[in-house]
Amino acid sequence: MSHSHEKPRILSQREVARSQLFRVESLDLRFSNGAERTFERLMGTDNGAVMIVAMPDPDHVLLIREYAAGFEDYVLTLPKGLVDPGEDIVTAANRELMEECGVGAHNIEPLVELSLAPNYMRHRMQVMLATDLYEKRLPGDEPEPLIVETHAIEELPSLLAREDFHEARAIAALFIARDRLRNEISRPQLW
Repeated sequence: MSHSHEKPRILSQREVARSQLFRVESLDLRFSNGAERTFERLMGTDNGAVMIVAMPDPDHVLLIREYAAGFEDYVLTLPKGLVDPGEDIVTAANRELMEECGVGAHNIEPLVELSLAPNYMRHRMQVMLATDLYEKRLPGDEPEPLIVETHAIEELPSLLAREDFHEARAIAALFIARDRLRNEISRPQLW
């Protein structure tokens, strides 16, 4: 059964906090049934962000180990970053790969767009599949060198059993990439 709702009317919108990376907005809303509520949302950059599934060969993926301040610990995840002003998502993905993994890609294509906590955040991430890798390092903004690890893409269940691998976007991206690659066996090799 399909339910269509009229979007709530924004009665007022104001910034309630700001940091170097984020703004917090408060929205006073009136729903079509007359109910009024105040919602808060976290706003980031308007340029977007990319996450990269970088495959040095058809069976393996590159993961990075980086410090996650939210968890006060190191986590295993995919390379990712913000799209700089004037960049397209392919250029941003290749730059982030060079900064975080020390490789570039001759072939980068969009996989999927993911969001995170859409009730509270206005953030979308473009997941990109990168193949035909080559060595090239660019200086990045990371405070310390990132550790790059190579893992078999078919071993996702063992990655999920690790305590340091839990970022939902990275997990979703890897399953989507794995399933797409499985479904494209008849496609000519990209490598």
